[in-house]
Amino acid sequence: MLTISRLLLATFLSVGLLALASCGSSGSPVATSPGQAETASGDLQLVRALPAPVNTAGGIDQPLLPGDVLTIDVFQAEQLSRTVQIDSRGAFSLPLVGPVNAAGKGIRALELELEQLYGARYLQNPEVSIFLKESSGQRVTVDGEVAKAGLYPVSPGTTLLDAIALAGGLREIADQRKVYVYRAFGERKLVANYDVGTIRDGHAENPRIYGGDVVVVFRSQSLVAINSLKEALGLSARVATGIAAIP
Repeated sequence: MLTISRLLLATFLSVGLLALASCGSSGSPVATSPGQAETASGDLQLVRALPAPVNTAGGIDQPLLPGDVLTIDVFQAEQLSRTVQIDSRGAFSLPLVGPVNAAGKGIRALELELEQLYGARYLQNPEVSIFLKESSGQRVTVDGEVAKAGLYPVSPGTTLLDAIALAGGLREIADQRKVYVYRAFGERKLVANYDVGTIRDGHAENPRIYGGDVVVVFRSQSLVAINSLKEALGLSARVATGIAAIP
């Protein structure tokens, strides 16, 4: 007969596993209604599926990151056109308007912002075009049970399967049902569980991966709980600082 303490422990584990199992990807936005699993702990929130980063026009734009180099053209105002790099604080400086915060914004959103800034005082109906010249910040961290963990460049069309392939694929001890993707969403940190096998079979959407995301693959037989997810994110952040970027 189970003791009371063992019974409580078994119940707790069962509830925890059911909650995590219900967080498989369906390609839907962040769960907010009853019946859609969402678990928060501290500064990390476990959701059913990750939304596109903020200020990216629903995922159409790739969010800009520190280190990105931009070419800014102001139509019929060549003296204002220049090439800038987003600094470690996420900003750059332009003539007349001064410092501009860019990190986390999409290119189109930034174009509109600059048009408003120049149009408010200096130019009539300005037209601003921005081109991403160098994308040193557009990288994803792939960690855990993959052949070659590291930092890999991402393009606007990179998917989760692409990111795993860049890292050499899953190791034999990996559990393809326990692939977690972490993403900054405004001031929050979100994480979602994706089943790579289901995605490969065409039964689930292959989610898009954005610069700054962290992909962590857990091994089979491992028990994944919110604390282990937080620890994995911390581990990935520490490991990433010592991994050479892979072109």
